[in-house]
Amino acid sequence: MKSFRNSAQPELNQQQQNDALQNDALPNDLVDFASNDYIGFSDSEIIFKDTQEYLNENKYIEAAATGSQFLSGNQKVNQETEAFIANFHQTQTALLFNSGCDAHIGFFSVVPQKGDLILYDELCDESICDGIQLSNAKAYKFNHNDCEDVEKLILGNPNTIIYIVTESVFSTDGDCPNLEELVQISDKHHCYLVVDESHALGIFGLKGQGFVQMLGLQDAIFARILTFENALGCPGAAILGSVNLRDCLVNFEQNFKGITGPSLGFFAHILIGYQQLKKDSAVVLKLRENIIHFNQEKNLLGLKPLFVHSKSAIQSAIIPGNENVTSIAQKLQKKGFDVKAILSPTVPEGQERLRFSLHSYNSEEEISELLQLLSVFVFST
Repeated sequence: MKSFRNSAQPELNQQQQNDALQNDALPNDLVDFASNDYIGFSDSEIIFKDTQEYLNENKYIEAAATGSQFLSGNQKVNQETEAFIANFHQTQTALLFNSGCDAHIGFFSVVPQKGDLILYDELCDESICDGIQLSNAKAYKFNHNDCEDVEKLILGNPNTIIYIVTESVFSTDGDCPNLEELVQISDKHHCYLVVDESHALGIFGLKGQGFVQMLGLQDAIFARILTFENALGCPGAAILGSVNLRDCLVNFEQNFKGITGPSLGFFAHILIGYQQLKKDSAVVLKLRENIIHFNQEKNLLGLKPLFVHSKSAIQSAIIPGNENVTSIAQKLQKKGFDVKAILSPTVPEGQERLRFSLHSYNSEEEISELLQLLSVFVFST
């Protein structure tokens, strides 16, 4: 087979020398502190069974997709799913997409117009940045979770339509912005606030509705973007917002202009997942209890200074040096715990870290043992 070489090869070689080359993750039988399956829905037999029953009762063929959703491909299940999501999230409409990447690209390539300005947090997810790059609007980064920097940029661009973009839970460290202050700034300067809730769904709120609804700010947000692979264990994403926003996306976003829509099983899986989330608040409560226990244990063991402040299911401990953080991750894996190291250049050099994902199915005993081992490995080096 012909060897692959292109302009990226020197960078690949450098990452290999720095012990930072990413490889495919293989299945393992370790205790899961790595996946984003926060409430265990990806392996839910109830959701699988109820989805199949729903499709059979409605005489749907799971693989059916007869065309664009808004031409020949629209079915009852599409409408039922979007209506359920909109009701669950206390918003006017929900519009489904194949993936979070599609939702981000769809929103930013259509809604902000030439002459508008997008202000986005410097740590926003890559797919958000990809969408912003496709926009005709200008775009500037603001310092991470820095409301003063946001307002400074707004004041420097008077008489401009401005979109402020952030995440309610950032995927690397699990930290949250001051959404109340961002809402105040947005209202004061008549900006449009856009919040990605991909790592808040299933975690915050009494029934896992997300960070925005936990704070009661749903009426103050122009658009919320959700992805489902983390909380619901299935592909897909949704943009929540007004009827006008939905009309804009449906009429001008390329996914709804002749491209074949997803299967009916796709919509059914999302609908059943949401119904289960609404019914099974116990998994959300158990996850919240595990987050509290994790934070209490790390404080008792003197590990708090290592960690980025987070009250979400994502916890990150800064352990500088690719070799150092990789060594500790491997030691934890040998003890039976699946924990991943995040290396530079993915994060800045000197900011390498261990990322812990907490789940409703982790036990308090597993959390305590994991942190005790971390304490030993960190303080003995």
